[in-house]
Amino acid sequence: MPHKMTLTGSATGPLREYDRYVAFDMREKGSPSAPKGLKKSTFISYTVFVAKKAFNKTGLTKKSIMHEKILVQGEPTLDIPIDECPGEIGIICFQITVLPNKNDKEANESKDKKEAKQEVSKAQQEVAATKQEEKQDSVSQPIAEEEKKDAETVQLEEKQLPTQPKGTKDVVSFDDIIVPEAFLKTRPNPVKTEEVIEFVKRTGHLDKPLTIEKDSKVLKDGYRRYIVAKTVKMDKVPVVYA
Repeated sequence: MPHKMTLTGSATGPLREYDRYVAFDMREKGSPSAPKGLKKSTFISYTVFVAKKAFNKTGLTKKSIMHEKILVQGEPTLDIPIDECPGEIGIICFQITVLPNKNDKEANESKDKKEAKQEVSKAQQEVAATKQEEKQDSVSQPIAEEEKKDAETVQLEEKQLPTQPKGTKDVVSFDDIIVPEAFLKTRPNPVKTEEVIEFVKRTGHLDKPLTIEKDSKVLKDGYRRYIVAKTVKMDKVPVVYA
């Protein structure tokens, strides 16, 4: 089975273009603390090779790749000539994703808060208008109030998620979830996995949601349930955010 690798960071050198692919350099630092008696790990440099079609889909340019934070998933290679691969390890990229930066995230959060305040203000205005109508027509108030409650109940039911396990915060596409290399090296207990598969067949949903990072969709917990969802061919899976 090929060795899978996942890298995150920004390019440390300019983008180099070839006939059917592009290449750029990255580097990662190991854990700040090593086991007792061992030396600390150092920076490792990588040269990433990406097909032009896949690279163009990210929207990255020669300038932006030096500043954007990206996630790369691929396999190591030793067959690239050294003049094309200045890094210590060459990576054949199968998936490249641009991760949102902190400023964009804060801007989105600020926008969400502003929209939430506007919605609250609009709701308050609607409540005030409803009260005014009740004063003007006290005779028809009980019927109008009942109809309003029925409409609100229908809207609430339409917004609710389909039947999902307790604690579910969102439902995402199964294909969007990125599985770290550490999980791919493990094999969950097959007996327990089969029990969860039977549970899904009986109830129509997983027993617990998967835990993922909200922005990158990287799986943090629930690899067994990920395997079950893949086995029963789920298009959508319930999640909570780490």
